[in-house]
Amino acid sequence: MNALTDKIARGSILLSSLILLSGCATGRKYRIPRNQKPEIVRMETTGYCKCGKCCGWERNWKFQPVIAYGPTKGKPKAVGITASNTVADWGTIAADTRYYPFGTIMYIPDYGWGRVEDIGGAIKGMHIDLYFPSHRKALEWGREWKTVKIWKPR
Repeated sequence: MNALTDKIARGSILLSSLILLSGCATGRKYRIPRNQKPEIVRMETTGYCKCGKCCGWERNWKFQPVIAYGPTKGKPKAVGITASNTVADWGTIAADTRYYPFGTIMYIPDYGWGRVEDIGGAIKGMHIDLYFPSHRKALEWGREWKTVKIWKPR
């Protein structure tokens, strides 16, 4: 009887662990409106990270990160901070905010859940950029066309 009780206890601990781990891999929670059906769009996806190659920054002579090109070239750059002033992490999506405003929630097959929190100079129209923790992982993702589920904020 004692062995059976131990098995039940271990099984309930395992079940509790699975319930806690379900959802987004980052622990981020996205609230999807129950009465809103997703828009389903086939779009181009690419990967990016917070490195200078992906985000257009370099180090100045003081070894500080600065914007590498454009009208604000040489201005200080907060590395890893998005255009919506959040910290870039798995699930951060860069999009054309004319089509997908900040706060738009998306489900991308093979990537998972994400929210539009960033913009990018080369991100136009039906194209999104998915955040990865390393440049290598962003390059591994490459350029893929995916059927994406989209919930825009109201």
